[in-house]
Amino acid sequence: MNIRDFINQYRNHPVLFIGTGVSLRYLDNSFTWDGLLKFISLELKGNNEFYLDIKSECQINDKYDFTLIATKLEKEFNDCLAKDRNGKFKEINDLFYKEMEKENNLSRFKIYISKLIGNKVYKEDKKEELSELKKIRKNIGSIITTNYDNLIEDVFGFEALVGNDILLSNPYGSVYKIHGCYSDPAKIIITNKDYEYFDNKYELVRAQLLSIFIHNPIIFLGYGIGDENIKSLLKTIFTYVEPNSDDAKRIRDNFLLVEYEADSQSHEITEHDIDLEGFSTIRINKVKTDDFVEVYKSISDLNLPVSAMDIRKVQSIVKDIYSGKNEDGSSVKVNITEDIESLNNNDKILVIGSAKSIKYEHKNSSSFMTDYFEILEESNKQLIQIIDNIHIADTQWFPAYAFTKICPELRKGQVLREQQKQKLENLIQKQATAHEHQDIKSLFDDDRISHSGKYSSAILSVMHGTFSLKDVEIFLKTIPSQSRELTDYRRLLCAFDYKKETKP
Repeated sequence: MNIRDFINQYRNHPVLFIGTGVSLRYLDNSFTWDGLLKFISLELKGNNEFYLDIKSECQINDKYDFTLIATKLEKEFNDCLAKDRNGKFKEINDLFYKEMEKENNLSRFKIYISKLIGNKVYKEDKKEELSELKKIRKNIGSIITTNYDNLIEDVFGFEALVGNDILLSNPYGSVYKIHGCYSDPAKIIITNKDYEYFDNKYELVRAQLLSIFIHNPIIFLGYGIGDENIKSLLKTIFTYVEPNSDDAKRIRDNFLLVEYEADSQSHEITEHDIDLEGFSTIRINKVKTDDFVEVYKSISDLNLPVSAMDIRKVQSIVKDIYSGKNEDGSSVKVNITEDIESLNNNDKILVIGSAKSIKYEHKNSSSFMTDYFEILEESNKQLIQIIDNIHIADTQWFPAYAFTKICPELRKGQVLREQQKQKLENLIQKQATAHEHQDIKSLFDDDRISHSGKYSSAILSVMHGTFSLKDVEIFLKTIPSQSRELTDYRRLLCAFDYKKETKP
């Protein structure tokens, strides 16, 4: 069976379990566990001999115990920096003492790791592949990772959760960082003591993750078949689930390991037995390939009843109901009704019932304006098709070009594009010349120009090709959601949409 046919069997949103291999694939400054410790030791000592010495002391049953290596290296690193206040690692010492003044006792070793990992640099030759990875967001429930960096948060826009924060989370739209995050050095898990603490402290966290593993398809990315993280996970699952039960079979059938093999274009799924040492042998599905684009496209093209993005919106509404207030602090009013048509257009609506009695429609186009970039990044064709069921007046500003490029079969596509183009042409004819600014940032920083004047000038500059479309996109993304329904924003978005999709 090939990768596309395998993933098409999924009936709910898969969860990604992401390892070091993903960061190594897309970042210039990423490390394996061994590589990270070796680099730190080299920076500390000036040669590799100290690292090789402690590594030789930490070989158990022909395997290196990297938690023990990290433990020894941390002690040496911290001791050396304590004796050399203003030396090579002065910045790390500065941060250490700054935190100590606040009674926050951090390891200098972990502070240094956070500095190394935090400055990510993307590989230029992988940008197209990263754009395909971003598109799968609409079909991904959540992500679990052992990585410290924020590559995944950056690509997916999911909320990062560490430690006990995982217990209070929603299962959709979250990144569970089970080994910690560079942004909080105190919670980085790397030494023997860290792992022992995790095992003893976070029993409830493991229970929540176990529930995710049992109820969702799991796709492993960035791990090898012999990776201890995978073996540990499988041991945990099959400690609670009888290996020969129907539940165990369903779990195994939902597991997919995507293993990197240089230059391979294979898409075929094979079965592989993993010896769990003390447990029964577990058979899982895997594909060995270098064609990650095909993997991502298979996930992106998965046709599920509802997108993960819509589920995240529902969770947001339910969260407001639980808390009793909206994000702006206003009170939430809950009204249970059998007459959907009586509800106000501006209300948040959560409908529960039979598909026979509920017709899924947007009553206006505001959500398409608010979520414009997110919809495009996900190539969310399923959502775009709803445009045919929305009333869009010819007086309304609506960015149709990019949507119809993703979904060319839209019945309203041609009409909406013509409306958009005509409105822009009419606007340009009425406008005076644009203010002379080299970029959109300098324009909006100019206090001499009125708010509406800035937008009018920006639209002319976009249409005349004098502003970088990339800069305009960055600017538009910074506009708060509540301001994206305003006419000025819609006009500029329409100009950007038209210019970007019609440029040669």
